[in-house]
Amino acid sequence: MSTTDSSVLFPLPVIQQPSPAARRPEWLKVRAPGGETYAQLKTMMRSKSLHTVCEEARCPNIAECWNAGTATFMILGDTCTRSCGFCAVKTGRPTELDTNEPHRVAEAIQQMNLVHAVITSVNRDELADGGADVFARTIIETRVKNPNTTIEVLIPDFKGKIAALQLIIDAHPDVLNHNTETVPRLYRRVRPQAKYDRSLWVLEECKKQGLRTKTGVMLGLGETQEEVLEVMRDLRAVNVDVFTLGQYLQPTKNHLPVDRFVHPDEFAEYARIGKEMGFGIVESGPLVRSSYHAERHV
Repeated sequence: MSTTDSSVLFPLPVIQQPSPAARRPEWLKVRAPGGETYAQLKTMMRSKSLHTVCEEARCPNIAECWNAGTATFMILGDTCTRSCGFCAVKTGRPTELDTNEPHRVAEAIQQMNLVHAVITSVNRDELADGGADVFARTIIETRVKNPNTTIEVLIPDFKGKIAALQLIIDAHPDVLNHNTETVPRLYRRVRPQAKYDRSLWVLEECKKQGLRTKTGVMLGLGETQEEVLEVMRDLRAVNVDVFTLGQYLQPTKNHLPVDRFVHPDEFAEYARIGKEMGFGIVESGPLVRSSYHAERHV
């Protein structure tokens, strides 16, 4: 989409990416991760054989979050059975299931003394329950060992299996996040093994059963403004509480290219519209990711 596109609803500055070698605009530049707390957390994660989505997905906020003593744990291994065009997590066939992982995650959260913990996972479509049992036990063990810690989960769609989803719901996380990621038109290219309606169903079912729901969308994959607004309307129709929007950044040359760099003013406009639509919280900005400021979303 360009500023001359007739589908533009609110003309704002747009920085196009003319080639793969194009430099990122200033608002997307962040310092390389470092700092004493960052180093300590990385050492602890490795000592417990744990993975974080912060590292696997190459999050631009890793230094800020880790030095503040927060992290998003990625369970069920580091190999995903899906091949989403945007994601830096390794794709393949997982070889094992670590049933002791819930205990180690709960222990790490205790050692970090977290007030708010975020737990996510790879997709494990080869498992009958998609790994939901291990996911649910991680929530339960975290709560037992850390009774004062609030818990957010970022879950897969479990291929639409209600029994698997019910395991997560019954574990009662404080926030249930399932990312929509992009607009329906782009699903085949961006999320080939996912379904837009299925993601809406996950969010609707969790909300019906009393959970606080959250979802996120990436911009810069070729969507139009009207398509983004239509997704926002769909999400409000299923009463999503928290909505996040961030800039898609190509993790490697083998992933989908960036269609455009979205200007901060456009993100601000989506935030304004989202609040008017009735979202309780809208986090909208170039560097926003699902877990950014997660402790504020409880």
